Amino acid sequence: MGAVMGTFSSLQTKQRRPSKDIAWWYYQYHRDKIEDELEMTMVCHRPEGLEQLEAQTNFTKRELQVLYRGFKNECPSGVVNEETFKQIYAQFFPHGDASTYAHYLFNAFDTTQTGSVKFEDFVTALSILLRGTVHEKLRWTFNLYDINKDGYINKEEMMDIVKAIYDMMGKYTYPVLKEDTPRQHVDVFFQKMDKNKDGIVTLDEFLESCQEDDNIMRSLQLFQNVM
Repeated sequence: MGAVMGTFSSLQTKQRRPSKDIAWWYYQYHRDKIEDELEMTMVCHRPEGLEQLEAQTNFTKRELQVLYRGFKNECPSGVVNEETFKQIYAQFFPHGDASTYAHYLFNAFDTTQTGSVKFEDFVTALSILLRGTVHEKLRWTFNLYDINKDGYINKEEMMDIVKAIYDMMGKYTYPVLKEDTPRQHVDVFFQKMDKNKDGIVTLDEFLESCQEDDNIMRSLQLFQNVM
């Protein structure tokens, strides 16, 4: 619209060269139109058929319709980038800083590493977290902790995630947490999970350790059939 209004202004003030102004307007109009079409192609995204997603997830078609309406309400383009994801996630933790944990979570949702999360990505992860088997949930969690995606979790990665969780929960926790609490928890967790003491936790070690821990298993059960 700005280009069109600018052209009308130039037509009024430079009437001695109408052919050049009209040619310029024609070029601007079609350039803007092409750019708009390219932007729509890149940004807007239509999800796979609900029947296909129903077969790939543990949601019914009706549940997928409800989820899609909510997703489109927050993300009209059909995709969500990391900054928007952080803004949405921060609403659930107003007393803390959720930005770092949301960054790690976004990367876990963005399985293709494209910098954006489509509805298919979102609903697939949600299906695992809410309706998946114990192994599926634990595998997904392992992928979250494996920040550099090398197939292992080292102590620094675990520390980064745990600290991000404490930052997200904020200072309004009871009892009040000491500054070194995240480090202490990581030391305990890592010692338990690193079965062969080689400084890294493999997927098998992670699965075995988590299934031996009653507290972790109870936490996983909280997600079961939430919807």
